[in-house]
Amino acid sequence: MQVREILRVKGSTLFTTTPQQPLGEAVAAMAEHDVGSLVVMSGGRMAGILTFREVLQAINARGGSSAGATVGDVMVSNPVTVAPEMEVDDLRRLMIEKHSRYLPVMDGTTLMGVISFLDVAKAVLEEQSFENRMLKNYIRNWPEGEKGDEA
Repeated sequence: MQVREILRVKGSTLFTTTPQQPLGEAVAAMAEHDVGSLVVMSGGRMAGILTFREVLQAINARGGSSAGATVGDVMVSNPVTVAPEMEVDDLRRLMIEKHSRYLPVMDGTTLMGVISFLDVAKAVLEEQSFENRMLKNYIRNWPEGEKGDEA
């Protein structure tokens, strides 16, 4: 399974912000849309990513407040990205190695979406469930007179 297949199932909805947006407004948008990341856009291009990790670190560094902080102050300006052709096993390894729960998917210079660790877990679970159903169906419909353990 490739990253593009996860994006196809997930859908193309993408939540964005700008570097100038106050951090508090970005947090409100994340809460409203129930997402853990926002892609930061500037001049029609991805300038970075804001995840709940950066939000928590910024609020902690400011004594529990986001007052005065902008998205540009706390975003990851050069996030790890993946290509749509990447295999899911490689994606999982990369997410673990980089401690990244959210990775932008780039096709050249075009942003296609963001893959979350939850998206990957759902896709793998659905793939395994499908394979499990197919194997059970195959076993249930085993042709009469054939035995699987004969040489």
